[in-house]
Formats: sequence, structure tokens, C-alpha cells
Amino acid sequence: MLLGEIFRVALAAVRSNKLRSFLTALGIIIGIAAVIAMVALGEGAQRMVQERLQGLGTNVLTVRPGQELFGGVDRGDARLTPQDAQALLEKPVAILRVSPQMQQRLQVEYQGANGNITVEGVWPSFFEIQNHQLAAGRLFTDPEERGRRRVAVLGAAVGDSLRTETLALVGQTIRVRGIPFEVIGVLASKGSTGFQNPDDEVFIPLATAQLRVFGTDRVGSILVQALSDREIEPAITEIDAVLRRAHRLRLAQPSDFSIRNQTTLLETFRSTSRTFSFLLAGIALVSLLVGGIGIMNIMLVSVTERTREIGVRKALGARKRDILLQFLIEALVLCLAGGAVGVLVGVGGAVALQKLAGWNTALSVNAIVIAFLFAAAVGIFFGLWPARRAARLDPIEALRYE
Repeated sequence: MLLGEIFRVALAAVRSNKLRSFLTALGIIIGIAAVIAMVALGEGAQRMVQERLQGLGTNVLTVRPGQELFGGVDRGDARLTPQDAQALLEKPVAILRVSPQMQQRLQVEYQGANGNITVEGVWPSFFEIQNHQLAAGRLFTDPEERGRRRVAVLGAAVGDSLRTETLALVGQTIRVRGIPFEVIGVLASKGSTGFQNPDDEVFIPLATAQLRVFGTDRVGSILVQALSDREIEPAITEIDAVLRRAHRLRLAQPSDFSIRNQTTLLETFRSTSRTFSFLLAGIALVSLLVGGIGIMNIMLVSVTERTREIGVRKALGARKRDILLQFLIEALVLCLAGGAVGVLVGVGGAVALQKLAGWNTALSVNAIVIAFLFAAAVGIFFGLWPARRAARLDPIEALRYE
């Protein structure tokens, strides 16, 4: 048989029972659509968090207290204080800005409404380090921080918890743990990074937080901004030397603090997100395999139904490879058609999730191509056994089949 004729016969067989062909390809359609949609969700989440972490500054380092050991026994967190931050600013070499920070979720009240909101005590330099922009009002100053003034700057979404417009709170008085604070500014929205949400935080001067709100001189962390991305490693070395000297640690003693940078955090999230995307895609690929099994089942049924037809073709001179190719093309057409429809459904689903549900999605061309090629591979793999079975039929026995 000529190759063109084999194609025509295979396509005619697929078209002869449109409903069965559609139902057979449905598993492939669902599998391809699921793979594309799941990968798009994973890619979208990864890009969103990457952009927001980069917005916080890739040259920002976070110093956190470590564990203090005595005779192998954990005595609790080592201390970090504002004096440690001051020590970093005495003779800076690779350091541009520093801000200690302490935070806690507290009850915040405004005119009868209240919410459990993260309150953060910081230096004014914190806003420059984190690249915050003002939406209204102003930021508090160094004299206000040193003078322990009761002033507050709000994240863009704090008003949602207090049942009012956030911008309308500028000039108003809110109560943090029952203590009145004047709202002097509102920050522009930055969105959640997945680790924290600066839009839902109240920022107050660090000295005020220590004396009036938290009642401790310990800080949870110290933010350090290096001069540039290239100065991150020198800044880490400088921080380590300064704080070890400030904590009077001997050479053999381990550091009682840890230093993390945004780049490391970003790489960690990328790795986690990539693993999550592969997991979602792997789960979706299972439906492709199920679809392939369905195709094999239908093709075996088709071989049984068309046994006499196969016998007639062989009697008229069709070779084993002609019969093999015919049934293999039928399986491949079903998979490729299902793959094409699945791509359209997957792309449409990803776009719909972004526009209707507000989820972040990012279509991956590689995922689309790989999914389509995988569909073709499924067609060949699961169509090969029924095709070989058809090709091996004895023409005399096939003609006798009823």
C-alpha cells in the first residue's frame, strides 16, 4: 500500500466513529491541559515572588541571632541589640545602611474597630533599605526615633483590618496595645512575598517600640544594605568581624548570629518552586498515561472489530508493515489531535485563571512543546501493541472471523 493511501485509510477509520474517537482522545486532552495549566501556575508564582523579592533589594543582608550554647546545652537565642547596629555604622567599608527591627502581632484599634496586625519597630533607614515608597503623608525621622515619639507609618492594606480606607487614617490616632499613635504616613503597596506582607504592617520608631510597646532591648534582626550587589561578600565579612568583636567572641568560638542575603533566599525559593512545578506536572502526566491506556484499549477493540477487514487487505496484497503503520497512524492521530485541543484548553485555562481568579500564571513554551511531544510518544507507545497484533493476524483466520 502507498503511504498516502495508508494515511487516508487511517483517517477514515478515525472519522467513521467521531464520538468514540473524541472520548478516546479525552484523556489526552485533559492530561495536556492539566500539564500546561499546572506549569503555568508554578511559573507565575515563581516570577511573582522573584519580582517582589528583587523589589526588596538583592543587596540586603539579614542578621539574626543564633543559638547560645553552654556546655552543649542550649541557653536560648543569643542577643542582638541596637548597639550591634550602631557598631556596624562606626567605620563602614562595604555597608551603606543599617536598621534593626523587632516585630510582633498586636491588637491595633481605631474607632471601635480592631485587628491583629504585625507591628514593627524600625529605624528610619529601614524604608530606604526595603525600597518603600510613600503613598501619602511622610516617614518618621531620626530625631523622632531617638525622642521615642508615638508616630506610625502604615502599610497599604492596614485599613482593611480596621474597616476604613488606609489613606483616610493619615492624621488620625490609632491605638497599639492601648497606646495612642499618630498616623503620619501610608506606604505604597508592595504585595506579599509569601514570607511576609509589608502591606499589612504598622511601622513605628524602634526606640518607641522598645520602651513603650515591646518592653525589651532585644531586636529580632538587623537589616544591612551593602553598597552594591558586588559588595555583598565584603559586607558579610565586615558584619561577621564587627559583631564577633562586639560580642567578644574568641577565635575558636562559633558566631552567635547568622547572616542571610536575599539572593540566597531567592535561590531557595526558585529551587522549591521548581520542585513544586515538577510535582504538579508529574501528577498531571499521570492523566496522560491513563489516556494512553484508554487509547490502547480502544485500539485493541478496533482490531477485533476489523479483523475481517484486515484479512481482506492482506488478501489483496497489504504487507504486515502496511497494517502496522495504518493502526499506528490511527493511534498517533488520536493523540496529536487530543494534544492540540489540550494545548488550547490549557492555554485558555491559564489565561482564565489569571483574568477571572486573579492568579499569577506564566505560560511556558517549553512546557507546551514537551507536553505535545509527550502526547505523540504516548500515541506511539500505546498504539504499537494493538498495531503489531493487527499486523500479525493470519489472513485466512481473519477472513473466517465473524
